[in-house]
Amino acid sequence: MNIHVGLNVTNLGRSIEFYSKLFGAQPVKVKENYAKYLISDLSLNFTLNVQTAVEGNQINHFGIQVDRPEDIERHRVRMTAQGNETREEINTVCCYARQDKFWISDPDGNEWEFFYTWEDTELENNSNTCCS
Repeated sequence: MNIHVGLNVTNLGRSIEFYSKLFGAQPVKVKENYAKYLISDLSLNFTLNVQTAVEGNQINHFGIQVDRPEDIERHRVRMTAQGNETREEINTVCCYARQDKFWISDPDGNEWEFFYTWEDTELENNSNTCCS
């Protein structure tokens, strides 16, 4: 099984550039108003669908949960080297778990987090920015 996410974007070229860097892969299909990625590591079928306008972050956020804590820094360095600004949260409590993470935004403002979960907690969060 694969998870499918269809994302509305305003500029296909900029979005392909961003998501190719994010996933470390090129789309398997590109049309004038559409691009499709099949990311086997994530069991993800991800499509970009061109719209005239996209207002704000219509989705709360997307996330990639990594298997090892050292993967957070590896991906943060990779994304920073590719020109993305990152926002780190280390040893934060979010969504009833203690996590290390960082955030990036795509060209239309959709937020992505890379995160590693250390343990579950009884607290929902310790900040006002968690999971939003």
